[in-house]
Amino acid sequence: MIYLDYAATHPMTPEALAAYAQAAALPGNPASVHGAGQAARERLEEGRARVAAVLNTDPRNLIANSGGTEGDNHVLLGMARAWQEQHGSPGHLITTPTEHSAVLAPSRALAAQGWAVTWLAPDSHGRYTPDQLAEALRPDTALVSIHHANNEIGTVQDTPALAAVAAARGVPYHSDAVQAPGVLKLDVAAWGVTFATISAHKWGGPRGVGFLYVRRGTVLPAITLGGGQEGGLRPGTQDTAGVYAAGVALTQAEAERDATFAHLSALQARFMGRISAIPNLRVNHPPDGSPKVVSVTLPGADGEALLMNLDMLGIAASAGSACAAGTMQPSHVLSAIGLSEPDARASLRFSFGRATTDAEVDQAADALAQAAAWSRG
Repeated sequence: MIYLDYAATHPMTPEALAAYAQAAALPGNPASVHGAGQAARERLEEGRARVAAVLNTDPRNLIANSGGTEGDNHVLLGMARAWQEQHGSPGHLITTPTEHSAVLAPSRALAAQGWAVTWLAPDSHGRYTPDQLAEALRPDTALVSIHHANNEIGTVQDTPALAAVAAARGVPYHSDAVQAPGVLKLDVAAWGVTFATISAHKWGGPRGVGFLYVRRGTVLPAITLGGGQEGGLRPGTQDTAGVYAAGVALTQAEAERDATFAHLSALQARFMGRISAIPNLRVNHPPDGSPKVVSVTLPGADGEALLMNLDMLGIAASAGSACAAGTMQPSHVLSAIGLSEPDARASLRFSFGRATTDAEVDQAADALAQAAAWSRG
């Protein structure tokens, strides 16, 4: 099987697996005061410090959690709670229709509770401009939430410029940055964001582990109640082994980031060159987006049949976000940038990683041509 679904999950690196096993062997709870507990605490905090160094922030600004979905929900629902406690009524949220479902779902839930939600309109590649955001801001805007790199089409937003517009009006800014680490530079201080969410399984760390960056001095209520872990903002015993392995994997991914970017760029160009002969092929990803992602549409084909045919040919790809798999709905991202429902259903995403080879890309391109021919009859 040739694995080309890195945007869904990056397989754990050998270094991360070794780090996980080492930390998992420690018997203590990191909240315990005895020696076994403190040994676990040391590994937990080392992992957090490693992640903080890559993000250019203080480790105390990172909340360890289960990943991007929890982090996104914490920001949106927590900031909504803070606003309503202060003002006594729902406020205004600005977000986009190309967000991950972890932002879309809480945004819609807030709308059902009386919140005003502005959905910025994307261009044909899913981009948003500072002028759009400035026009949408209102006196009662409580939060702006715009992803940094899109998980389906690879579009990269100008996060520093967008965050600066929100900051000028005193509005907190959240970036779902899950797709950035290991490929794109992630500097929360330079970006000027209030919040950022990341997930370890996108850079070769373990699944079910992530981090929420909260800028110092920001009031963010907890949305779950229990113990005092993570400053009381995320109660529950921390995953010591997961956090430590996540830090080890991110240190490695950051050290290799420039080389990875160049490698992925070459793979993307090679793949696109080989599939360009497929009739009526449409390219959805922008030329200046993340080189990790290729998104294409084959009008007249059936996306589900394409995936099944590719799987039979030994290629693991996807039709979009893994979190939406099995819903039988066309990609909301592709619909938002103007694709018809039939075309959105005839679309595929291929995503590459550091271990992807030229030979694998060549074989996948040939398989796509064969699958397209089969699907179109």
